[in-house]
Order: sequence, then C-alpha cells, then structure tokens
Amino acid sequence: MKMQLHIRILFLGILLVQSFSIFACKPGKFLPERILWYEKPASYFEEAMPLGNGRIGAMVYGGVPSERILLNEETLWAGGPVDPDMNPEAVEYLPRVREALFNGDYPLADKTIRNMQGKFSESFLPLGDMYIDFQHDGETEEYQRDLNIRDAIATTQYRIGATTYIREIFVSHPDQLLILKLTASEPEALSFTLQCSSQLRHITRTTPDNRLILEGRAPVHAEPNYRGDVPNAIVYDDDPEGKGMKFQVEARILETDGYLAHSDAAITVEQAKNAVIAVAIATSYNGFDKEPGTEGKNPGKQINTWFEKAEGRSYTQLRKAHVQDFRRFFDRVAMFVGETEQTDLPTDLRLKQYLEGEEDPDLEALYFQFGRYLLISCSRPGGIPANLQGVWNPHMRPPWSSNYTTNINVEMNYWPAEVCNLTEMHEPLLRFIGKLATTGKVTARTFFGCRGWCCNHNTDIWAMTNPVGDFGQGHPVWANWPMAGTWFSLHLWENYAFNRNDEWLKDYAYPLMKGAARFCLDWLVEGPDGYLVTAPATSPENLYKNPEGYAGAVSIGTTADMALIKGLFQKIIIAGEVLQTDLDFQNEIKGALDRLYPYQIGHKGNLQEWYYDWEDQHPQHRHMSHLIGLHPDNQISPLTTPNLSEACRRSLELRGDSGTGWSKAWKINMWARLLDGNHAHKMLRTHLRYVDPSPKTQYSGGGTYPNLFDAHPPFQIDGNFGGTAGIAEMLLQSHNGEIHLLPALPDAWASGYVTGLRARGGYTVDQEWEDGKLVEALIHPDFDGEVKIRYRNQVKTLYLKSGTKQKTSF
Repeated sequence: MKMQLHIRILFLGILLVQSFSIFACKPGKFLPERILWYEKPASYFEEAMPLGNGRIGAMVYGGVPSERILLNEETLWAGGPVDPDMNPEAVEYLPRVREALFNGDYPLADKTIRNMQGKFSESFLPLGDMYIDFQHDGETEEYQRDLNIRDAIATTQYRIGATTYIREIFVSHPDQLLILKLTASEPEALSFTLQCSSQLRHITRTTPDNRLILEGRAPVHAEPNYRGDVPNAIVYDDDPEGKGMKFQVEARILETDGYLAHSDAAITVEQAKNAVIAVAIATSYNGFDKEPGTEGKNPGKQINTWFEKAEGRSYTQLRKAHVQDFRRFFDRVAMFVGETEQTDLPTDLRLKQYLEGEEDPDLEALYFQFGRYLLISCSRPGGIPANLQGVWNPHMRPPWSSNYTTNINVEMNYWPAEVCNLTEMHEPLLRFIGKLATTGKVTARTFFGCRGWCCNHNTDIWAMTNPVGDFGQGHPVWANWPMAGTWFSLHLWENYAFNRNDEWLKDYAYPLMKGAARFCLDWLVEGPDGYLVTAPATSPENLYKNPEGYAGAVSIGTTADMALIKGLFQKIIIAGEVLQTDLDFQNEIKGALDRLYPYQIGHKGNLQEWYYDWEDQHPQHRHMSHLIGLHPDNQISPLTTPNLSEACRRSLELRGDSGTGWSKAWKINMWARLLDGNHAHKMLRTHLRYVDPSPKTQYSGGGTYPNLFDAHPPFQIDGNFGGTAGIAEMLLQSHNGEIHLLPALPDAWASGYVTGLRARGGYTVDQEWEDGKLVEALIHPDFDGEVKIRYRNQVKTLYLKSGTKQKTSF
C-alpha cells in the first residue's frame, strides 16, 4: 500500500529550511521508536549506553546492585600548549630527502626523512567513574535497559520483589548537567550510596550540605599506547601550582523524599521513593595556547554557575529543556527502509541474527540515526571536535591516544554533518582549523621551508601540526604526511557548498583555504616528467614495492597528495569567482593546476596509488587514499569521468571488501559514489558484523559492538560516522552540480522514504519510493534560483523560490 507523506516545515535559523516528516507504514501503524535496548546490564564498555551533550560524555552500564557511569569531558587532555618550532634543523634535511628520491635511492629517503619529525600528540583522558551502590535484597526480574536516541535518555528498569525500580539519565546541553532520576514504586524502598573515583590523581571529599566533590589534575604527558611499556609513560607535574589540566566533578541531590547523609567520600540516601541527582563537570582548559595549570579557568567557579542556573527547577523542567534541545536537531531527518520481525528484538540479538544472514532493514535505519545521535552528542558549537572515540574513553593510554588522526579519521567524523542536516555540529572542526593554521604556519616554515600553513598525521587539543614520531623514532609511512591542512580545507568548502554563506567564506574559510593552498604551491616541485609533484610524498600508512623489491614509504607525487592538492586548487578558483577577489593568486593557482601530475591508470586497470605503476606491499590495505578524488571529493564520477571511475572500481575490487571498521565505512561511500547500491549495501552488511566485546575475542576485521559502537577493533567512532554518511550517499548525492535522487538505492530497500537530507547549493530534500522506483521528491530551497534534478538517466531543471517546496517526480 502506498505510504502517505505528511510534512511540517520548521524554520530553524536564517539559512536552513528543514523538514520533519511522519509516514504511516500502513493504516494505524507508525514507525517503531528509535531505541536500543538490552535484557542484561553491560559488562564491557562496548555494551554500555553512550550519552553526551557535546562537552560531557557518559557511559551508562545499567548494573543492578551497583550502577557505573563512566565520565568524560571533551577538554580533559594530557599536556599543554605545543612549541611548534620544536625541530629547527628539520628543514635542512629536505634537500637531502629530495636528492635521494630523484636519484632513486628510496631506502636513503626513508631513512633521512626521519630527521624531519617532532613529538607525539597528547592523549584524551578518562575523567572518572560515578558509582551508585543500592541496598537491594532479592532476585532481579523483568530487567531491561534502553537508550532512546530521539530523546537522548538512557533508562534502566527492573523489579525486585514487589518493587519496580526505574533510573532515567540524560546529559543536558541547555543546563550543562548530567541528570539522574531514581524512583521506586514502593515508599521507602530506595536506598543508595553515591561515590566517585578516577584513574587520574585526585582527591574526593564531601561538604556539610551533602555535596560530593572530586578534584584532580591531569598528567603533563601520556605516551601513545602503541609505544608499549616504556619508562615514564604517564608524567605528572608534582608542583601543586604547576602544569597540567585541573578538573572537578560535583554531585548534588536536587530532590529526594528520603534521608540524606554523607561520609568523608560518599553521599547516602535512605528510605526514599525517589531522588534526583545532578552532576556538573569542568576543567581549567582556557584555549589551545594557554597552560591549563597556570593560566587556566577555575573549574569550581564554572560548576557553581551551572548549579545556580538549575536552582529551583524541577526534574520535569530540566528534562523538557533537554529533550526539546536534542529533538530540534535529531528530528530534522527521518528514514524508513522497511521492517521485519527482528525489529522487536533486543539490539544485540538483532546484530547476531543479522550476522547469520537475517534481513533487518530497520536495524540499518537505526544504525544511520544512531550515527546522527552520536554526532549531536559529541560535537556541539563552541566545543572542540570529536576525537577518535568521540567523547567516550575509559583508558589512561587510549588506542592511538584518542587523538585526532588526520589522514582520514577526524575527517570521516564529520562526513555526515552537512548531508545529514547537522551543519551546526560541523562547527567545532571548522573553528579548530583556524587554530591549526596558527601552529601550522610555524610547522610549514621550520619543517618544510614553505609559506602558508600545514598539518601532519596527528593533532590534539593543543593544535599541534608537526610530523610525529618522537624525533626520528616513527616510521615515515604514517609519521611524515603534511597534507592534512589541504584535506581540512575541503571541509571548509563543503560547509560553504551546502549553506552558501558568502560572508563566512570571505572572512573565515577562504583565508584558511588560501593559506593551505599557498603551502601546496611552495611544496610542489617539478618531477621527472615535467609535471608538478610532491616530494617527499607518502600514501597514508601504505607501502609500495618497487621493481627492485624494496618496500618503502617515501616516494614522489602519490595519487593521494595530488588529488588533495587538485581538489583544493579547484575550490580556490571557484571561491575566487564567488567572491570576485584575489585575481593574481587565482592566476597562480590556475597555472599550477594545469601542471599537476595527472591521474594514471595502472596495468591492472586500477587507479595508480603511486607515481610509478608499482605494486602495493599490502594489496588489501585498509587505506584507500588514492581514491580521494572519488570520495569525499568530486573529481571522479561515473557521470563525468567514466574511465577514471572504472579504474576506481577496479582498485576497490583489488582492495577487497574486508578491512577495519572505518575502512569498510569508507567503502560504503565509494561504492555509492560509483552508483552501485547493491555493493554499497553489501559493505553495510559487512560493516554491521557483530563483534563480541570480550577482550579475549580477536578479530581480523571491523564490525559493530553490541551498543552499535564501531569496532576497528578496538572502538573508533569514525566508522559510525562513515557508515551513516555512506547510507546518506546511497540515497542522495549532490557533488556533481545537480541533485541526484536515489543514486545508489539497493534492492534490499525496495520501498521506503527519507526526509530532511541536505544537498549542496542549499536544499533540503524529501524522497519516497516504491518497488525500487521514485514516487516523488520534495525540494525545499534556501535560495531562489535554478537547480538540476537527476533521477537515473533523466535530468530536469527547475526554478525554485526560497521558503517554498517543489514536488517533483519522473
């Protein structure tokens, strides 16, 4: 039966016209709520339920005798401001590296470039744990815990004897507090003790008015976990007034009908029926260039401000403000691609049955919306970008320091931001790029002898931009790669492309893009065939094998480098035309663009990854950086460059469908860009492979944990965001100067709808389809003007007026 479309237009802000739609699947039946749920408490981090308000992260375990809530705060990092001029001699080695490369001495180039390295990044740290120990007596029955991702509320419910206990937890962005409500169905049945701990140096105390306070300080350095058991892996400043991030947690009982007491390090509530706990968290972070120990903010003062704001407000009022705030972002997009009987099963069981081959399209839709949920929860305007673990990390030395890995991972975190109608969540990364440009100017000059700015393979909250590797200890395959600033510049352009804010482009984005392009102009040199190339160059984390059998990292003119530079130069030219400015620089860019080393198709029909048609040391390597021109950039498309597209297809076939979690997510996007919806869906099924969270379980490839976190393994959040972006790419594309409806619709999603996705140019798009064919689309423009609409091989041009909606069908 044909699904009915009901649309309510919401005007949110000046630029965006959003839509929220409710479709009836059949008369009297609506979509299931977007809920993850489980029948037992979490034993592992990867089973716990994530909550966040952008700044605060919480993982809720749902234990019965004792509830554990892991706490994080986005600015709690080791270290302090970086000295970007840390290796003044680095640039002196650049001529030697180039000489070795152009002489064909690749081992010498690999060895010499190690002199062009600096310090490692710092680590994102776990703040602590809050425990609620209950005075329960009896067997637990009717247990259930769930996470409502539309309301961003985690609930735990169970019965002991005749008493039903309910916990409801959320992290409020409007009030900047974690709020926890505990209720019992019977009077005086609720008794518990509240306490906090931390892996960091800390003290815990209580006050006469029954406040629980934990205060601590972060280390000044934490070694990356992959360096193993090294001396002084965690280093503190022992001076009480010295360096290191200060932090504070404070818990208060806002409401209770029970008896309240405290000991030295805990608060107790006895004989209650209900209680409301509020938790505030703050650090001394005062900017990337301020030492947090000596120039930082006062955490206690910030906490008092938040509690004063919440004073006198009921739980109902706090909850209402939180839900309204979260839904105004989450409700912008709705998606339905079918449902089966699996829909009513616990989430972990759904994943297990999905692994066994069961169809569960609603699980795929839930996963899509879960990615949007996570981005709202860990990246809010005014904050710092989501890191490798978003804002949720339990480890003192987390995997890859839980930092910003800039050769794919942090970029992937923000792929869904624009197309999935969460442009505000893009702001932390876009604003962070300006900080990177500050330190990156010094890195460009002292490491590479270039103007402009650059960023290398890793960064952290201190906006470090140097090549990492501990001054020569790092393998150049990952340590020496100065192209992150170029890639970040594409994010600046994408934000403009979706929103068309000329003032923002002129005042902020274009100057940063120009600085990155200026670095590229200086970095390019003439190669052996007369083209401009990068030298030295690497292809992120992959090795070539040359005809002599040498497996090396450093070469010249890698396809990834050339694609990123070409993409940036193209955007600089378009931006100059939009702004009608900078003619001399535009001409310089155009001249260099014409001389860039072009794409090459190798003897296997693949897009070459290296300047020469060499073999890969690891043919099924997780990185596919040479395909950046296909995705996320728009240089290659089956509609505009069919030969290069076929070469990309062949490269993907040679790489195979395995890989880490984020690698599989990238492949979803790439197959969607190749307009192969069925292969994209095949990758989605692979991406959603159930991974047991037990540390004893070893896996060679990625998948999904019981709480829907991405399994690299271990947990990395980029795979979640890449998967969500890939699903959006299957349903809507706009990178070729037209709105392409249902470009890669798989057979598995025969009928459905999606509303609220965004297209470049400033459009919100709703689509409905049946039996694999488009029924109709509604286009909501932000601006007046013509737009091309494509469906399959048909293209039409419409003139649209802002503030209206245009129905179209083919």
